[in-house]
Amino acid sequence: MAVLVLVEHAGGRADDVSQQAATLARGYAQAAGEPLQAVLFGPDAGAAAQSMGTLGATAAYVVVHERLTAYAPQAWGRAIAELVETHAPSAVIAPGSERATEAMAHAAAFADLPLAANCVDAVPGDAAAVTRLRWGGSLLEQARVHGRTKLLTAAPHAVEAAAASAPSETVVTEFTPELEDADLVVQVVERAQTDAGGGVSLADARVVVSAGRGAGSAEGFAPVEALAAALGGAVGCSRAVTIAGWRPHTDQVGQTGTKIAPEIYIPCGISGATQHMAGCKGAKRILAINTDPEAPIVANADYAVIGDLHEVLPAITAEIEKARAG
Repeated sequence: MAVLVLVEHAGGRADDVSQQAATLARGYAQAAGEPLQAVLFGPDAGAAAQSMGTLGATAAYVVVHERLTAYAPQAWGRAIAELVETHAPSAVIAPGSERATEAMAHAAAFADLPLAANCVDAVPGDAAAVTRLRWGGSLLEQARVHGRTKLLTAAPHAVEAAAASAPSETVVTEFTPELEDADLVVQVVERAQTDAGGGVSLADARVVVSAGRGAGSAEGFAPVEALAAALGGAVGCSRAVTIAGWRPHTDQVGQTGTKIAPEIYIPCGISGATQHMAGCKGAKRILAINTDPEAPIVANADYAVIGDLHEVLPAITAEIEKARAG
């Protein structure tokens, strides 16, 4: 038996959340005394498979099919279920990204197996013992997962990614699933690049500056954008802002938005509801700017400035520009 890890990739390497999932999966495999194997989809999967040894994978299955050229959640789920059927792994662990979670839900339905999402720890056994995030990360649940193969997803930014101490030689094998027409009804047909603040995406930015209702209006984001530009970061917002129509949903940080893990997160005029904190808990440091010293975001921050963002942010930006000019 083996432990499979689903790996999403870009530029020939596993992305950050997949490296986190692989770290969890490698620990699970070592505890079970089983090898770790990777599963990859997409046109560049073959190239990315060559680097799976750094994650500790001894084998990699590259899923290929003449009709599967992009992300198709049901097709991915069908392929994973067929790998479970033919190779009988003890577990399949995937990153907790939206795409991987959707594919794993389909795999669970096809294979008639339970799926435990948002795991931060997993111990193998006849019934695997898992610890997972619940209620937007506000509590931890300890549970048992039964089944011939355990299907798990790793909570994003909750497991610290680490390369294998001894990289493995990886045997790469192509796997062609038996897909049905229905498996390809929903798939990605086009990608549209959004304006991501100077080319920095919210998910990958090392600095994120966000604002909530405290911005006052769409125009009130001007100082937020100026500071983000000065720091080479990205602009985010709260759910209330997207509901008000001030910013697009792609800018939302939170449980129902983008989960971020920057070096520093600067939330301005954001109360800090549980759903928002679930999206930014991966941040290394939080600097909150808020007029309310009792706001939950202040209690969760490493540093706080009590004041109006429209006064504080321009002052910070001016000091940054002054330091650079001098």
